Amino acid sequence: MSEQSFDCVVIGAGPGGYVAAIRAAQLGMRTALIERDKVGGRCLNYACIPAKAVLRSADILSEVRSAAEYGVRVESAAVDYAAVQARRERVVGTLTSGVAGLMRKNGIEVISGEASLVAGAPGRVRVGESELAARSIILATGSVGLPIPGVHFGGRVIGTEQAWALPERPGRLAVVGAGASGAEIASAFARLGSEVLLFEMLDRVLPTEDEDISRLAERAFRAQGIAVHTATAVEGVISEESGVSFTHGGSAERVDYLVIAAGRAPDIGALGVAEAGVALDERRQIRVDQALRTSLPGVYAIGDLVPGPALAHKASEEGVIAVEAAAGRSTHAIAHADIPRATFCSPNVASFGLTEAQARAAGHDVVVGKVPYGAVGAGTVYGDRSGLVKVVGERRYGELLGGHIIGTRATELIQELVNLRALEGGYPELARIIHGHPTLSEAIMEAGRAAEGWLIHG
Repeated sequence: MSEQSFDCVVIGAGPGGYVAAIRAAQLGMRTALIERDKVGGRCLNYACIPAKAVLRSADILSEVRSAAEYGVRVESAAVDYAAVQARRERVVGTLTSGVAGLMRKNGIEVISGEASLVAGAPGRVRVGESELAARSIILATGSVGLPIPGVHFGGRVIGTEQAWALPERPGRLAVVGAGASGAEIASAFARLGSEVLLFEMLDRVLPTEDEDISRLAERAFRAQGIAVHTATAVEGVISEESGVSFTHGGSAERVDYLVIAAGRAPDIGALGVAEAGVALDERRQIRVDQALRTSLPGVYAIGDLVPGPALAHKASEEGVIAVEAAAGRSTHAIAHADIPRATFCSPNVASFGLTEAQARAAGHDVVVGKVPYGAVGAGTVYGDRSGLVKVVGERRYGELLGGHIIGTRATELIQELVNLRALEGGYPELARIIHGHPTLSEAIMEAGRAAEGWLIHG
């Protein structure tokens, strides 16, 4: 059995793993990155990036169809679905090539294969017939989609990754789960011309978002022609060669595909963590400390394998922290609540921190500032008066507890509130920061003023 030695071995080449590998190389470690599929992992190849590529096509189509409102005549607009998918593949190819180039630039050895920890041999990783010795090991294998009770993936019952790569545009599509992934799929395909049914077991779409945001999102989804069913279970699913049949609330449906977007679980099946002695928590996530150390010395875990939101940017930051801890550097713990959350449906939804309900439940003396996009000039200029900025603060010290935005460019705008929080600013400071005019960001400033009680525009 051949053997190589490294300072750092990273298992999984997604946004957490490949960033960890680059940071390890920057710190002078001889580094190996192991991936059983493609560099970039699920996020780049099958999920985050493909999703945004298809959503961008839907966005362009929406803009073209509303062009007459801006004095631009477009005789017709049609979807070339094959071209949409071809562009998705080009986008993915460009970015995966870029990541592969970064591996070469940083002298990282990329190894193809399924990796596992060697039980009873700390600091060793098995890949096929080979073993690697490592001073530190970073586990970054991400997550897998979960089916709903009584239903299995297969045939035309598919997960979110398969949805973005469907070979043809479905005439009728059901999406189970109205969280971020389900909302994006529903919004994309509805605007591309599919009839979409969206189901959620809880009582509102985007159920982890602030209630004001969820309410506006559902209104927008219905306006796009999405049939929204909340507090509704999908039952009796039967996948056949040409479609899927199921029932909900006494009604029978048949669709071309049924997409399950109802949750994910850590992808630890092949790692051999239990045999190696790595402790898991009650959710079968890997138990780690603030520096992402597992119970096994020299082994770290990041991303969807560990507690916290399942977000690519969270995984990337954890990769940096884990490697720096392995190198003996001082690190900082991540505050999960302060990580920006972004959903690229139409309209965009973005948030960080506590919702209003969570802040009240935590006992804070809550103050809220809400401003619609239409209150500032840019909302009217750019054709989005229905967007909303909402800040949640603590009255006594002016602390910014959370920020919630729905509307055009919300996924970009949220970063201002995240940065303000990171720099220990509050909503009183937000109210006094001069913003360019006319911009959508002025609504963020006005939300700070609304929280302070002196809203100008609104």
